[in-house]
Amino acid sequence: MEHAKIVPHLWFDRNAKEAVDFYTSVFKNSRHLNHNIIDDTPSGQADIFTFELSGQEFTAINGGPMFRFSQATSLFVYCGSDEEIERLYRQLGDGGTVQFPLGKYDWSPKYAWVTDRFGLGWQLDIDDINSKQKIVPSLLFVNENRLRIKEAINLYTSIFPISRIIMEVPYGNDADRMKDNPLFAQFSLSGYIINSMSSTLEHDFGFNEAISFMVYCKDQEEVDYYWEAFTKEGTPGPCGWLKDKYGLSWQIVPEEMSRLMSTADKKQLKRIIAAMMKMSKLDISVLRKAVSYLAE
Repeated sequence: MEHAKIVPHLWFDRNAKEAVDFYTSVFKNSRHLNHNIIDDTPSGQADIFTFELSGQEFTAINGGPMFRFSQATSLFVYCGSDEEIERLYRQLGDGGTVQFPLGKYDWSPKYAWVTDRFGLGWQLDIDDINSKQKIVPSLLFVNENRLRIKEAINLYTSIFPISRIIMEVPYGNDADRMKDNPLFAQFSLSGYIINSMSSTLEHDFGFNEAISFMVYCKDQEEVDYYWEAFTKEGTPGPCGWLKDKYGLSWQIVPEEMSRLMSTADKKQLKRIIAAMMKMSKLDISVLRKAVSYLAE
């Protein structure tokens, strides 16, 4: 099993392009990569954008109003300097809201948590990270999941090859019921870094489809492997989407899908989408038939 490529997928109502334009203007080493338009989705016509922020790939979709960003999944930025954290705090917070104002906290000499004007949460830390990946998805395990963070990390690192737990920060001796679960943990899935935190407070939010993680697979064998691993105790959804046992959303996608979706032939693209809409787990052979006019 080779390294799987993981790409965060951001769900917007109808302002994905505005958001992508904004993010690529804010972050250095950022750019638009691709734009596809697909018809006949449950939301009607949908625009899909691929782009890079700080050299990392993201995808955004105009998917309609079904899902809204939740504080359970945010993006953690390792800024590396006073100048950078202050700049990002000012620009990302413009028109948004502040959960934690920029300042000194027990866990950081300079930190902030803001929600931008599109509803996406950003955690900003003055520290640097010993990695090219400066933007790290952060998962907040809340309510019924708050005692399952260690279990979840163990599951994820067992599924992805060449994965490891990088660090764990314990709650401390004054929280006996949390002693087997870290307050904060950082782990790597096939080289892709993710942060996780646990909260003892009750919240009115949790994981949802507004942020999902696309897992790009080299062939059908890998698609089958990841699909079966996540749906064993999770919930399969349409078009390659699924929810794992903790409610976190993933998309299991063949690498070939990017090439197929990039076709300029609108009739061909319509056949591909029609074929995909009938699937739960994606079947590469059926998608190829749609391209070659052999689909039923």
